[in-house]
Amino acid sequence: MTQNNTSVETLMQQLGQAAREASRTLVVADTAQKNAALVAIAEQIEQQRARLQSENAKDLEAGRANGLDAAMLDRLTLSDQALDGMITGLRQIAALKDPIGEISQMAPLPSGIEVGKMRVPLGVVGIIYESRPNVTIDAAALCLKSGNAAILRGGSEASHSNQALAQCIQAGLKAADLPEAAVQVVPTTDRAAVGALITMPEFVDVIIPRGGKGLIERISAEARVPVIKHLDGICHVYIDDAADADKAYRVALNAKTHRYGVCNAMETLLVADSRALEILPGLVKAFVDKGVELRGCERTREIIADMPAATDEDWATEYLAPILSIKVVPDAQAAMAHIARYSSGHTEAIITENLTTARRFLAQVDSSSVMVNASTRFADGFEYGLGAEIGISTDKFHARGPVGLEGLSSQKYIVFGDGTIRE
Repeated sequence: MTQNNTSVETLMQQLGQAAREASRTLVVADTAQKNAALVAIAEQIEQQRARLQSENAKDLEAGRANGLDAAMLDRLTLSDQALDGMITGLRQIAALKDPIGEISQMAPLPSGIEVGKMRVPLGVVGIIYESRPNVTIDAAALCLKSGNAAILRGGSEASHSNQALAQCIQAGLKAADLPEAAVQVVPTTDRAAVGALITMPEFVDVIIPRGGKGLIERISAEARVPVIKHLDGICHVYIDDAADADKAYRVALNAKTHRYGVCNAMETLLVADSRALEILPGLVKAFVDKGVELRGCERTREIIADMPAATDEDWATEYLAPILSIKVVPDAQAAMAHIARYSSGHTEAIITENLTTARRFLAQVDSSSVMVNASTRFADGFEYGLGAEIGISTDKFHARGPVGLEGLSSQKYIVFGDGTIRE
């Protein structure tokens, strides 16, 4: 190991130890104290606008010099609107119900004890993300409200912005008399910091990667700490033979064209053969009018002339772009078989007026969100009423789907007795 890597590993061990100690304070912090910290961070951002934007300008200048494209630079920019969004988000999270300490399912048992469950923080959460400095505030706020200490490792493109935001966070924590180590932003851009963070189970309880597929694959392969993640968003909409045509048109169009570069956008449209001649021509025209490139199966190409052929690779691709694959299938069972083979387990939707078919689709499709007569674009923590989310998980343990405050917590059994002993 080089001297540089040795120093980075030492730094990360220090951050981990400080976070573990801070987590022991956070677990007993009451809601008012956590909310006070969130409001104080919001006030710091308001007061420090000029400095934040000055530091952000350094990242933008470096980004332009390094050839970042316009979309990446836009995500990197701390505009007044972006800062307003951070402030609003902090206040919204402060207003959310605090799940920590909530006791449920208390029940007396014949032995004389009462058994229930208490919701508790996970402990220390490591979050690794790319480019967007707003994630620094989102992640800090959600972890803080859920009673977790956080170690945040942002992308090198936003290093100046993230460090300036870290100062706002720590000032807010101090104002609320909470340990500043409750939220730490890794101060180095050395890639070795990521390797250290994901291999410290003695200090870190869970890792959440937010970024491109390459980052998430690396974290998943190398981590010695549990990971909450999703790799792809290969989402499907199936138009059933019992679909309402108007609903099918509106939902399919929204699922694809509302936004393209998001994980909950539809990438494959499945259509029951009995409805294909009726529905596809109008829907295809609407997609083409919006600039969507279409690729179809053999049956689709019989109905729509001059459409390029879809390949096996298309069915397995998350485009994140105005490209859509279309497949005509015999029935709902065939649609579900296609989804089982190609889905990434993110979000699938069925358009149908047949309740029996809808219930079968809900039960049989094994994805983190399954919808009936609704756009896949609703697969989002805010839209689900969670207030905010740290990301979307396609894992089955410990959280699945949009991960909000409850997903950043766990439960432990609690038992009450009165000198009760086991006979």
